[in-house]
Amino acid sequence: MQTCIIRLICNTFKFMSRKYWDQITRDLRPVYTAPIEAAAKARFEEFANKWASMYPAICKLWKNTRSELIPFLDYEVQIRRIICSTNTIESLNARYRRAVRARGRFPNDTTALKRLYLMTRSTDPTSQGRTRWVTRSKPTPNTFTTTFKSQINRNTPDQIHR
Repeated sequence: MQTCIIRLICNTFKFMSRKYWDQITRDLRPVYTAPIEAAAKARFEEFANKWASMYPAICKLWKNTRSELIPFLDYEVQIRRIICSTNTIESLNARYRRAVRARGRFPNDTTALKRLYLMTRSTDPTSQGRTRWVTRSKPTPNTFTTTFKSQINRNTPDQIHR
């Protein structure tokens, strides 16, 4: 389980005055962009020392979600940019549901997987008619391939096309 970092930041804004939004956002950024868990913990301690007296609820919120934030820090920067928000995943799930609903029933699992694979490859989040937006950024797919090599090799697109 991993918390949406964007929602965590937005929830942080609920506990503070608009006057300090920029300062607190600037002070929190090193926490969720830290390269490793130890660095994130050190940055959070600095943040807590500065803001805990004025906004203890913010510190409590981030301490309570620490267990969900730690797995996020295990990934490389390119992957973090994608998974920092669950909006993309929620959008993709909605598109999957719409594609399955439009087709109705499938004769077997392979055709269902093929339909979802082809829908994923042609998805355009901007709705401006651009196709294959998934392949535009080469560093991100390369990072996913190296990070999740065993899972990707098991479920290659060639297996779906058969």
